Amino acid sequence: MAEWFSNLEFLSQLYWLVAIIGSLIFSIVMVMAFAGGEADDIDGDIEAGFQFISFKNLIGFFTIFGWSGIACIDAGLSTVLTIFISVICGLLMMVIMAALYFFISKLSDSGTLNYKNALDAVGEVYIPIGADRSKMGKVNVSVQGTMRELDALTDSLIPLKTGTIIKVVDVTSNGILIVDQTRKPIEPSHTITEELPKSKNRLIEN
Repeated sequence: MAEWFSNLEFLSQLYWLVAIIGSLIFSIVMVMAFAGGEADDIDGDIEAGFQFISFKNLIGFFTIFGWSGIACIDAGLSTVLTIFISVICGLLMMVIMAALYFFISKLSDSGTLNYKNALDAVGEVYIPIGADRSKMGKVNVSVQGTMRELDALTDSLIPLKTGTIIKVVDVTSNGILIVDQTRKPIEPSHTITEELPKSKNRLIEN
């Protein structure tokens, strides 16, 4: 195996490494996603909704980039054409995965979810929200007993950054939350009272 790999040209070695490593990570991510595990996207500060650049999509890009490049090399194509075709195939894979996750999220949010139940819910900003409804973001709030990631706007004159604690103050007709900055609710403290022995109670009464 090592001898076969060492006899390959540099471009072939590069494509094989990218394809194998990408396939392994892609398999793990897919298993975690469909098994209900947490495979968090590294999305950064991007617009909510159709998310083209994400961790899953990038893994899909490198996986298809590697295997399509290997196929082009085996077909005897030139280096320039091999790189061009493999990049196009990788980008197409990113578009397909982004569309797939987008429509799955829309299906899961529609039908059974009543957005009005999110009123007065306290949550946290996930993707930053622009001031005065200038930029849509996302918030994590508990609705109908489930933590959900929903689109949100704010009437605040200052932008709400990631991690800001918010409260849902209104919901638009198309299901977008209107939120405002708030604080985490203070949980009531539970004080433990001890009953004095009867003999001590009598002394106090005297």
